[in-house]
Amino acid sequence: MSIENILNAESVAIVGATKSETKRGFQAIRTLLDEKFEGKIYPVNPKEKSILGLKCYKKVSDIKDPVDIVLITTPANTIPAILEDCGKKGIHGAVIIAAGFGELGDEGRKKEEEMVEVARKNNIRLIGPNTSGIINMKNNLNLVGLPDVPKGDIALLTQSGNMALTLITEANLKSRKGISYYIGVGNEADIKFHEYLEFFQQDHDTKAILMYVEGMRDGRKFLQQAYKTTLEKPIILLKSGRSSIGKRSAGSHTGALAGMSEVAKGAFERAGIIVIENSDELFPAAETLSSLPPIKNNNVAILADGGGHATIAADLLTDLRINIPVLSEKTQAKLKKILPFTASVPNPVDVAGGTDSNPAIFADCAEIIMKDTNIGGLLIVGLFGGYGIRFAESLALVEEDASHMMGKKVKKYKKPIVLHSLYSAKKPHSLDLLRYYNIPVYDSLDVACKCISLLAEYGDYLGRYHTKAKFIMNWGAKTKSKGEEIINRAKEENRNFLLEYEAKNLIQLHGAPVSHDYLAKTADEVVSIAKNMGGEVVLKIVSPDILHKSDAGGVKLKLRTEDEVRKAFDEIVDNAKRFDEKADIRGILVSPMAKEGVEVIIGTKIDDQFGPIIMFGLGGVLVEILRDVSFRVLPLSQAASKKMLKEIKSFPILDGVRGNPPCDKKALTELMLICSEIVEAYPDIQEMDLNPVIVYESGLNVVDARVILKD
Repeated sequence: MSIENILNAESVAIVGATKSETKRGFQAIRTLLDEKFEGKIYPVNPKEKSILGLKCYKKVSDIKDPVDIVLITTPANTIPAILEDCGKKGIHGAVIIAAGFGELGDEGRKKEEEMVEVARKNNIRLIGPNTSGIINMKNNLNLVGLPDVPKGDIALLTQSGNMALTLITEANLKSRKGISYYIGVGNEADIKFHEYLEFFQQDHDTKAILMYVEGMRDGRKFLQQAYKTTLEKPIILLKSGRSSIGKRSAGSHTGALAGMSEVAKGAFERAGIIVIENSDELFPAAETLSSLPPIKNNNVAILADGGGHATIAADLLTDLRINIPVLSEKTQAKLKKILPFTASVPNPVDVAGGTDSNPAIFADCAEIIMKDTNIGGLLIVGLFGGYGIRFAESLALVEEDASHMMGKKVKKYKKPIVLHSLYSAKKPHSLDLLRYYNIPVYDSLDVACKCISLLAEYGDYLGRYHTKAKFIMNWGAKTKSKGEEIINRAKEENRNFLLEYEAKNLIQLHGAPVSHDYLAKTADEVVSIAKNMGGEVVLKIVSPDILHKSDAGGVKLKLRTEDEVRKAFDEIVDNAKRFDEKADIRGILVSPMAKEGVEVIIGTKIDDQFGPIIMFGLGGVLVEILRDVSFRVLPLSQAASKKMLKEIKSFPILDGVRGNPPCDKKALTELMLICSEIVEAYPDIQEMDLNPVIVYESGLNVVDARVILKD
């Protein structure tokens, strides 16, 4: 069912309505009345006849008129019965304030599932539970009980009531921007993040979507929807939990390395979402992106009335990967005509006191700079807004005229201006005028630089080719019958993993180059195979009871003579029995010792929130110590695989250092695409590690492979 009628409800019942002023059941009614909600309000409380002058009903089904949505403020254990009663009334939406559900563990999750089952049976969509409520500023539907919410065009979608309060307070104190909707998402028991995104994408009164996220029930669908939404409206998101490395998996390196922050940040950015890591930048980012046109070429000019601010701004923007190109000779010549000879005009532009007696020159400089076809946006830093305070009161009117002029130039040239002012806290009228023209003003130079960089980031995303990043898995594609046989054999033996030689056989079926291994049962067979191979060999234990071979002393390297091979065979078997006396030993895998090269790891796993992901990084035994890895949500494109190689800090090693030849990066990207294909082909695969993969100047060799199946 569409959630539009719920979020735009014209009538609301308050279950748990009360005369106690500290309770939500009172605050919600009072706020609806104070803010002149345009619809009908129905308090529900069997012990009261009226609340705040409104007739009270014993239960929802007693209400004769139609009801669009119900706000339930009663404890968790009362909710199923209330939903049953709402079903009798034909109500299609409920906001569940109560906590005590999935956030408390298994028992709470069971209670939450039972509640959702009742809701679905009665055709009711749920917001929450564990939510602070919702606000629709268009018709003053405020089910949070929060007064003085500024009306505007930014939709808030958060999992924290306190975070929403922070953002709304900031909007009131520091901005002319306001809120179109607020949704306290809560536990996502029913309505998910992606459904709200779809609604806001279609809402004409919403220009940007501001999100605070702690976790997602269906990250894959969220990415699919965000990919569509960001092409029309910016999404600004702060993801909490950056310090957490997520759930560790004992089964593979990939599971241990796939921290939530790395996976989520890369996935969000690939969907065009603006990811914010500093909460102080969250509302300014939304304010800027909802107000101004994006920068199309990553080129920014800086206009300052002091060298210090200009230099700091240049450093900050450079750190944010923004270009600060030299202005054209024509632009510089025009600036020199209106500025003193001491001014610096290449970019940054320092007016060098040229505005002290006439701050309107700022507007003249801004227009000259914005006419430069190579400049995509303008950052003004320093004293503007404070000339009437610092120098002479008469200059305040001049600054106000300059604000009008700059505001009109943004609209004329369709290029953004972001302004930093030392006098923002003084709230001069000239700065209010800039905000009236949707030019954001910040007292923090760092925040101002960040905001204009985000306009460039969003502009870059909009200018790119987007058809490849739809996050849709074509399950069962390119399945090999022999590959299915390998997986089915493991499942028949009640194994949730493949043995090494099985894993290598599987990936080889899809074209991956693997080492040529042979399985031997006896010492004589091992010696014979090693002799035929020639050169140094490697022996590895093969047992369904020993997943980590090295931990059990089940690997011997660089064996050359018959005596070394035979001795190694005996030691491996003895070690395995000591490790697990009941271990089912299938034999010994004999492999040629791989020649030296650069060791890398390629791994995949099914992430709890985003589904299949892939990891690439330097491999070998130090992979979990170095943690030099990059991630992508699958499926993988060729362009994305190339970017993954460049994202690791050790990428220069792949290019060849200290006389070593460059690695075969084409072979690496082909192997990554094969891994993406394998995950898509076999839905039973939970995790896969190829580690190490040894890469050479030409070609590569998958030396070890591990595949873990879903339980």
